[in-house]
Amino acid sequence: MTRVFTAVSLLALLAACGDGQPLYDTDDAVAGVVDPATGTDGVVTNPDDEVGDGGSIDVGVLPPGTDNPTATGDIFRFEERNEADNGGLVTDVSYDAGSDTFTVDNIAFDGANVYQRDSDVPTLATYAVFEADTTTPDFLTGNPVSQIVPYRAVLGTSRNLNEDGSARTTFAIVRTGGYFSYGFGGYVYERQGGATLPTTGQATFEGDYGGMRVYDNAGGLDYVQGEINLDIDFDDFNANDGVKGRVTDRQLFDDTGAFIENLTDIRWTIVEGSNTITEDGEIVSDVFTVEIDPSTNEPVINLEGTFTAIIAGDTLELSDGGGEVVGVIKIEGPDLDREGVSIQETGGAILYRSEP
Repeated sequence: MTRVFTAVSLLALLAACGDGQPLYDTDDAVAGVVDPATGTDGVVTNPDDEVGDGGSIDVGVLPPGTDNPTATGDIFRFEERNEADNGGLVTDVSYDAGSDTFTVDNIAFDGANVYQRDSDVPTLATYAVFEADTTTPDFLTGNPVSQIVPYRAVLGTSRNLNEDGSARTTFAIVRTGGYFSYGFGGYVYERQGGATLPTTGQATFEGDYGGMRVYDNAGGLDYVQGEINLDIDFDDFNANDGVKGRVTDRQLFDDTGAFIENLTDIRWTIVEGSNTITEDGEIVSDVFTVEIDPSTNEPVINLEGTFTAIIAGDTLELSDGGGEVVGVIKIEGPDLDREGVSIQETGGAILYRSEP
């Protein structure tokens, strides 16, 4: 299936070509769920020992998508269907460069499925932002039908291209603030082409983080952006590759782009004894934030969730960029400033190796 993106820079989106075909290869991305875990008894330590002494966790499975992935092939992932928070409805999206529009299927009351570049926040970090129409005409009378607002999409694509001109990695996130609950939406991310993975040494990747927050028991939609760093130890642990990271300089903005506040870092749970990187180059890690509970003035683990990602390209060759990582973070937890309100944050990132 033909992909749309060939853009070197998503900020410009000028080098892209295509006519609206699906951005993601969904032909084989349906019901399969890959479980990379080889055990569930991993010893967990919190970075910097800032909260707690660690313990045991179950390493979660990767999102559904490509069955039987390999290190040499394309991989597509999408948010798991979750009736409790209405996620996982987005699996088919496309971008049209000629009109600078983003098309989303399977979401009700988001206009005619075609999102325009957002008028208030056209870019978030280095990623593009699109907005759905607020009305659509009755097909018979032409009278306006009010839509659920706001619906927004954040879209990222790699600066590196494959030989066929396709972007090496891409992600997209769709959320709405128009419901009193989290509302309907989803995310997708993929690697086009394979990955060459090392068996020894350590590597560091960095990039921009951008996404959205929606709320349960409150409604509304906000944007979040930051910087993300990911480190991988391919030597140790002996049982699995070590993975750690952090999202720093996180800032929260409302849906008009007005600054709200600075946010605490997103931190990684470091796991020993359970697989964190699969042979095909997929990553699964637990992540969390530490906040000050205003009722006790004590630090607590607040938002918790997962970082799932795919390594792409040749990590052994700097001439090829040294490889890259595309992934999505989804975290949830109580809003400590609003009783009874919960937060769901979904952010995407494309991370690169860089020369000193």
